[in-house]
Amino acid sequence: MLLDVHGRQAYCYTGGKPFGASLPVIVLVHGAQNDHSVWALQSRALAHAGFAVLAPDLPGHGRSAGPALDTVEAMADWLLALLDAAGVKRAVLAGHSMGSLIALEAAFRAPQRVNGLGLVGTTYPMRVSDALLATARDDEPAAIEMVAAWSHSSTVPGPSTAGPGTSVVNVARRLMQRMAARNPAGLFHTDFAACNAYANGEAAAAAIACPVTFVLGTKDMMTPPRSAALLTGALKHGKVVKVEAGHAIMSEAPDALRLALLDLARSATP
Repeated sequence: MLLDVHGRQAYCYTGGKPFGASLPVIVLVHGAQNDHSVWALQSRALAHAGFAVLAPDLPGHGRSAGPALDTVEAMADWLLALLDAAGVKRAVLAGHSMGSLIALEAAFRAPQRVNGLGLVGTTYPMRVSDALLATARDDEPAAIEMVAAWSHSSTVPGPSTAGPGTSVVNVARRLMQRMAARNPAGLFHTDFAACNAYANGEAAAAAIACPVTFVLGTKDMMTPPRSAALLTGALKHGKVVKVEAGHAIMSEAPDALRLALLDLARSATP
């Protein structure tokens, strides 16, 4: 689905179902150097479970026009404008990694519009090492290789997961390479710098009253579960779901994440 947001084209995947704003809505926000496709399994499951799904490409990512926005706050404002463009009054917001900060900030800025919050592979502060920031700026292909390796706890999913035998590392690598090719203006560094600079997470979390679910990977090397303690402490009413996965929870624990998001969406539906 194509929308006009701030005069630029914004693409949203709707899970293989026509989007209907009158249905309960869940928005799935991707992370750095990614696009809507990281939510492929969860978005389709949610859409076929009776929810209206919006999995947008952030500005400068995938099929959405750029330039990429350089602060979490600007991306949160864009996300709220996307809801306006789609005719959505209230929604559950779920985000992965950088997307979790965007969802959190949007819920802080417009609490009346958010009836549930899903924070997947999250942490705060979301510090990025100086070495990785510099590599993302100076040698993006090398940064892609680093993140592709660090985001996964194994090279292929187990036999009981969706797409057994698929190289999840190669899928992630090729997605990040496509994002770099489509937006050569230092996209990875822009995204990482936005995560690194975001400073409102603790205040935002303290203000959240809607249902909250954390989904954290027990083998996550990029945002280890212990690093989410500030957020989980501020959101004491939040439900914490730990899954056996690295940072790429959508591909490494697709069913567990699907069930957690379904539970959140149903609990947040009036």
